[in-house]
Amino acid sequence: MGAQTRFRYVFLVYLSIASIYVAVVNSQFDWHTRDAVDEVQAQVEQINEENCHIKHIEDLHLPYDTVSHKPDIKDININPVFPNRTALLHLHNMALNRAFFWSYALQSRFIRPSLNVTYDPGMMYYFLSSVADVASNPKLNASAVYFSPNMSYTSSYRSFFNKTLPLFAPRAFRADDYNDPIHLERYSTLNTLDVRDLGAIPSYSKSQNYTSDFYRINDWYKLWLPDRVDKRQDTKTTYQVRIRYANNTNETFTFHGPPGADEVPGPVLWTRPYFDCGRSNKWVIGAVSPIADIFPRHTGFRHIEYPTYTAVSVMEMDLERIDINQCPRGPGNDGPNHFNGTDRCKETTECEPIHGYGLRRGGYQCRCKPGYRLPNIVRRPYLGEIIERATDEQYKNAFQCEKIGWIQKLPHNWQKAEPWLRAQYMEKYHYFNDQKNSTPAGANLNSGTKNIASMLNYIKGVNPRTCKKIKLQKPDDLILHGDVGFGAESQFENEAKMAVRLANFYSAYLQIVDHREVFTGNRIADRPLSEDQVMAETLALVLGNTRIWGAGTFWDRRQFPNRTLFAPYAYKEQLNTRKFKMEDLARLNKTQEVYTNKPNFKTLKSRFSTNFDDLEKYYLKIRVRSEEYAQHTQKYEQFPISYRAAEMRHGWWSPPYFDCGGFVEKWVVTYSAPFFGWDSLKTRLQFKGVVSVTMDLEQLDINQCPTNFHTPNAFKDTNKCDRKTSYCVPILGRGFEMGGYKCECIQGYEYPFEDSITYYDGQLVEAEFQNLMEDKKTRYDMLKCRLAGASTIQSAFVTVFALILTSFYLF
Repeated sequence: MGAQTRFRYVFLVYLSIASIYVAVVNSQFDWHTRDAVDEVQAQVEQINEENCHIKHIEDLHLPYDTVSHKPDIKDININPVFPNRTALLHLHNMALNRAFFWSYALQSRFIRPSLNVTYDPGMMYYFLSSVADVASNPKLNASAVYFSPNMSYTSSYRSFFNKTLPLFAPRAFRADDYNDPIHLERYSTLNTLDVRDLGAIPSYSKSQNYTSDFYRINDWYKLWLPDRVDKRQDTKTTYQVRIRYANNTNETFTFHGPPGADEVPGPVLWTRPYFDCGRSNKWVIGAVSPIADIFPRHTGFRHIEYPTYTAVSVMEMDLERIDINQCPRGPGNDGPNHFNGTDRCKETTECEPIHGYGLRRGGYQCRCKPGYRLPNIVRRPYLGEIIERATDEQYKNAFQCEKIGWIQKLPHNWQKAEPWLRAQYMEKYHYFNDQKNSTPAGANLNSGTKNIASMLNYIKGVNPRTCKKIKLQKPDDLILHGDVGFGAESQFENEAKMAVRLANFYSAYLQIVDHREVFTGNRIADRPLSEDQVMAETLALVLGNTRIWGAGTFWDRRQFPNRTLFAPYAYKEQLNTRKFKMEDLARLNKTQEVYTNKPNFKTLKSRFSTNFDDLEKYYLKIRVRSEEYAQHTQKYEQFPISYRAAEMRHGWWSPPYFDCGGFVEKWVVTYSAPFFGWDSLKTRLQFKGVVSVTMDLEQLDINQCPTNFHTPNAFKDTNKCDRKTSYCVPILGRGFEMGGYKCECIQGYEYPFEDSITYYDGQLVEAEFQNLMEDKKTRYDMLKCRLAGASTIQSAFVTVFALILTSFYLF
């Protein structure tokens, strides 16, 4: 055999060995069967910007149930919202907010009929409104208003009164500015927005007409438009607003809006996930709400006018940001869910979703079923991401729970605790000292006490009747320490974002729009903000979010056109209502009542009195229609254009307080965001005012679990879990009540009772502890985890036989 032949032989042998090794290594991860997750991911990956125009329409859409647990307005105030659905809930609320605003703004001309010519918002109002929706919400990627053909009135052109645009669709979406020449940093800032009118298209083009079937991705349009009803009169839901102006005159305005929360199908509908072909070129999902108007307008014959849906408000979000739920169908996951049952949990475990994984596998953990426990070497439930990555051999030999052999039952009859045991617990939880320090006036709230029962009893004992006496004697007792409201920044984040969104819009409008600007052709500049527009924006905050009880826009002195002070404040007096109230707080002129002396206004004004460098800068690339009936768009006269606005970190959270004698007589928390505009010379920014939202404190979940020593939480480490055998885990949705947690067994311990759960519920623990403190019958001392290892109560046959033989041998 020659050297060349020998080399070929050796090479082929090594190549075969390497091929076998690679095949074995790769095949060990191929034990998964193909399921719904693989199918969706394959469809997502095969569509891109280059081929989406030639793909079949069904290839551009995913199944409707790809996104499960969509927020429903009928369920928001009943069940808690999952942490991985708060962004979708905000998308829902923003679509509803914009629908209410445009419905009110388009119909508000009936408040002052003599000003019909000037009352329709201009085009820049539409553009900047969509810009603010996206700019203030990093997880919201696009916002648009799509009008039906010939149903959009505008005040942006001369001699255009009582005329309509063929199509009008202002849309803003977040652009990738990684290689944008205006950014030298070469990283994506998320602050560059592409804004354009999608209604300025050639009249013969069907593929660009968003009302046509050839548009292919316009499910959001077909959900509500065109509005087809048999009987035109009184077919749209009406809402009522009682307005009190600064001169103390009153008015009740009734307007038509989207469907109510009690109606079917509700005010917000969801699209199928779709590929946004030719626009953002991403997989997105949209929330859609209808905009109502009176049509036709300006006829002089009110009997022929009818309410109808003229447009839709559409908010879109990236699909890849939304978590999927792979757990099997069951309570809390009853469908529709395209991915249910695709988890890899074994027969001794049960699936529990966790958030933060997006559109990929592994967003769950496998907990032990009742009657089972984790092995002593395992500390926490099995993570789905680890199971999905495991080899076939690892999966077969691991990720199991061990059976609990000796299962106890809770006794039906129990007795009072022994005096020594009760004294031990009272000393452990400082109950004696707390009783001495607590007072009916609520001084324990400000004394650093840990007697949570006394604290909550005082808070719940204050009401609109009793607060007046406290306000006269000790007004400080109506203001709680800020650590009592711990968690408000995260739990009320969506509500705060809506205030930031409105402040962002005011900043953009005041800095970009110059009503004295002159354009070529028939286009005219937008007019200054009107009172009704500001009132509509403020009212939409309350109508668009059920957790907001009050909202206000407070303008600084002489900053609103033709007004010294202007402060519309909208509020509601009960949940699930269609009647709202609004007052101009400029009518309150006493020193202690005027809004410019309130803590939120004074704090933000002093903070931004001179330095504005910390504000966020946003860049806009706006394309407007070239003329009234234009078939193409052109760049806005200033391209690109920028403005500065506040983010949520620039706002101010109030400590919890009781709004005694106010509009929302509850324990509340308020968030305020500032907005800015140019001074009279347009040389520097100037503080213009504040937008605030008010939320009910009782909707806040308190956290009684241990946290870091520096965490400002008044209820920190007040849980009653047994510290030696269990640890505390918060439970969502319990509100401002004791027991919003569960006691999970720590490593090496097990839940010993025959039950459908594997933990001690915090409400049960708190109730039994209260019985112990009041010297009543209690079972608190039994609510502990047991040392793991009792596999059975039956003796092993081999052990007994060995003992018998040993005894015979010895005796």
